[in-house]
Amino acid sequence: MADPLVLYAVDELVSIITLNRPDKLNAISPELQHQLQDAFARADSDAATTIVLLRAAGRGFCAGYDIGAREPSQDDWRSDPLRAHEHLSPQLEFEMTPWAMKKPVIAAVQGHVMGGGCELVMLCDLTIAADDAVFGEPEVRFSSVGPAIVMPAIIGYKRARELLYFGDTIDTATALSLGMVNRVVPLTELPAASVRWAKRLSLISPEALYAAKRAINRIADAAGFRAGLYAGLDVVGPLYATKTEFGAKFREMVAAEGVPAAVRWPDLAIR
Repeated sequence: MADPLVLYAVDELVSIITLNRPDKLNAISPELQHQLQDAFARADSDAATTIVLLRAAGRGFCAGYDIGAREPSQDDWRSDPLRAHEHLSPQLEFEMTPWAMKKPVIAAVQGHVMGGGCELVMLCDLTIAADDAVFGEPEVRFSSVGPAIVMPAIIGYKRARELLYFGDTIDTATALSLGMVNRVVPLTELPAASVRWAKRLSLISPEALYAAKRAINRIADAAGFRAGLYAGLDVVGPLYATKTEFGAKFREMVAAEGVPAAVRWPDLAIR
């Protein structure tokens, strides 16, 4: 039997959820997404815990959605704008899960924090990062702009435009300055430091944490946060069903050289 793609454990008052697909840099396949949603639901309903810690095995937190995980026959959603919207809506709901949970969710990240993984982390309550973490939303390089929905609300318009337009990556120090992360620790200290931080938070009254999180979320939603995300989805969804020159080139390069080479192509092209 294959190892589970998501692990669940309890350490005192902390539910620990671990992405467990290190050979693929914890890229989000349909099965990993399903297991992670189940783990989030389990953690939020676990009466024995008050805090959720989300972390990942291996050298990277998450490389984003695994665009190679689906068979070609399952890719028909790209042929029609309405089907594209129907496909992307559950992804947004999935990424919004930490935001919507009753308990605070702390993300502990290292290595690559890319694409859908970066969006998931931005929607967690708190983030502690190893000093080797690299954040980025490279999707614009292959004519996909889903990340434009989340990032501006988290780091502001000017810096979000720069990162989203170029698809560049940033290091942990830059992410800290932008408010994408709360704490930075040496890589070797991340496992212990993240658990220690989560246990410290668990000393706070769970009722107070619930009320504080709900108040912050309700204020953000009253200001248009959630409505803005779904309005953005309505705009970007149809683009996924549009055949563009750059999108076609990206898929050709993926087939010939793999995803990493295709993502790096714009940087290599200007040298």
